[in-house]
Amino acid sequence: MIEAEPMQMRLLAAEAVAREAGALARKRFQDSSFTVGLKGPQDYLTEVDGETEDLIYSRLHAAFPDDGFIGEETGGREARSGRPTWVVDPIDGTTNFAHGVPHFCVSIGCVLEKEIEIGVIYDPMRHELYSGRRGLGARLNGEKLRTSNATSLAESTLEVGWNARGGSHKYVELVRHVALWGAAPFRTGSGALGLAYVAAGRRDGYLEHHIRAWDCVAGILLVREAGGYVSDFLANDGLANGNPLIACAPGVKEAIVTAAPIEGIVL
Repeated sequence: MIEAEPMQMRLLAAEAVAREAGALARKRFQDSSFTVGLKGPQDYLTEVDGETEDLIYSRLHAAFPDDGFIGEETGGREARSGRPTWVVDPIDGTTNFAHGVPHFCVSIGCVLEKEIEIGVIYDPMRHELYSGRRGLGARLNGEKLRTSNATSLAESTLEVGWNARGGSHKYVELVRHVALWGAAPFRTGSGALGLAYVAAGRRDGYLEHHIRAWDCVAGILLVREAGGYVSDFLANDGLANGNPLIACAPGVKEAIVTAAPIEGIVL
């Protein structure tokens, strides 16, 4: 059992590390002095992703050497049973980053057993730090976060995440449903920031057929602590394999979960 005080220390460490990693990513973005490659169709990778993740890992490992670590860019690091595990995306929104679009972030979550304990997302281009801890709320630059007051899909804006794993036809079908509901569909290229925006009331919901843990764990914690609804992402080994995801303001939960054509989701 990890006591409250050490978990608070982890939150403070994650906030500091996210700011440091974000400063590195921002500098490299502004310099434009990096190479761009592809891991797969529309799956961009830059050398900055690896550099930023190495920085995050080195800082967290030095402070908490017995913790597990799951990062998007590194192999050979893993969850540890009975210990907190860090779940990290060093640059979420790499496609934006690679194309000179200033909409990306550092995402750091911490999971203990089947609970997400900590969520920190830092947008270095806007200097916005979203952070939260289970049961203690979520904040943006120190100000308390609350999800939106939306009660109708006709007044809602919904982020619809896309990835090649789910298949383009499923994504198009989901966007079609959102539009038919009367909601405005968005895709801004960062799942973590999309979830942070739901927590901040800037978006009313986020939907995706399949998302990986490093893209969403921190954001899930933020949405829950801001009073929103999130489907059970960690069910069926979502930490290792990913899962479908719905996150939204409470006033539109029933409408979305009833109508969204998302297979395999655990509500």
